[in-house]
Amino acid sequence: MSPLPSGDTIEQAVRLSGRAPSLHNSQPWHWVFDGATLHLFSVRERILPATDASGRQLLISCGLALGHLRAALAATGWQIRVAYFPNPTRHDHLAAVTFEPSRIVTDADLDRAAAIEIRYTDRLPFTAPDGWRDFEPVLPVIVDPLDAVVTVLPPEARSELAHASRLTAAVRRYDSGYQAELQWWAGHSLAAEGIPPTARLSAEERERVEVNRVLPAAAGEPRRTEIDDDRSVVVVVSSGDSLVELVRCGEALSTILLECTVAGYATCPLTHVTELPRSRAIIRGLTGRDEQPQVLVRIGSVPTSEQRQPRTPRLPLAQILEVTAPATSTAE
Repeated sequence: MSPLPSGDTIEQAVRLSGRAPSLHNSQPWHWVFDGATLHLFSVRERILPATDASGRQLLISCGLALGHLRAALAATGWQIRVAYFPNPTRHDHLAAVTFEPSRIVTDADLDRAAAIEIRYTDRLPFTAPDGWRDFEPVLPVIVDPLDAVVTVLPPEARSELAHASRLTAAVRRYDSGYQAELQWWAGHSLAAEGIPPTARLSAEERERVEVNRVLPAAAGEPRRTEIDDDRSVVVVVSSGDSLVELVRCGEALSTILLECTVAGYATCPLTHVTELPRSRAIIRGLTGRDEQPQVLVRIGSVPTSEQRQPRTPRLPLAQILEVTAPATSTAE
């Protein structure tokens, strides 16, 4: 095997990395391939300063893209090595990725890469996840504790979760900067970014999901009317707040979302309750951990007969990948 993936393999992996979720589908990542190393940069112009003043969610989003890249390459027989923040004078240079051939491609590698194409953020109500008792012990195994820790919240925490969600919505209601960003990214249709109407909830649907970010309401007939109230399991993904820890937390979140998709679950990442200090403190109290809560994920089941929702748009490959030199060898 060649010491480097082919150009086509690099392009396909980067394209799949772009399917990662991000805050309001802002897609704040840019890749540069220099012929030997693939570099990940954050795009500061895509930060949402009113929603994500510290840039924490930008870093988690980019970590998600890095995790998706890792999964995509593993399915083609490549492992990656990551040097985080390799340039101390450039904080937008998040990672330098090098490659080495894998000893084996497992069924799990293939399944996780395939999940990238079908995973999407589902904001509608869920039923309780089928077979959760067997799946729950898998979560601590698939996530490196150096990247993040996962806490499965018990059902009795639901009222406090709902309180944190309502508290956040109440404070944000009068934040004009936040509302302006929300309307820009979710209030109208953009060609390849933002949250389209098909991915948002109607006013009626919103009432059935008590832990969710309040987005501009979508029109149309109510969906999943057979589910009166959301019965998802909520997990909290926690880590430290350093730059490296946030990127690695995003990688862990990528693993969780893809593995849940492989298991047949629907997922919805949530960050609104970790954006404000008071609601974040409520979530941290529920986990009982020293690490800071970064992202919550609703996990559940949906009717098998339901038609898949349209894929949320993504930026084209030409806008997220820059090739400054071809690979030294393209034979595999």
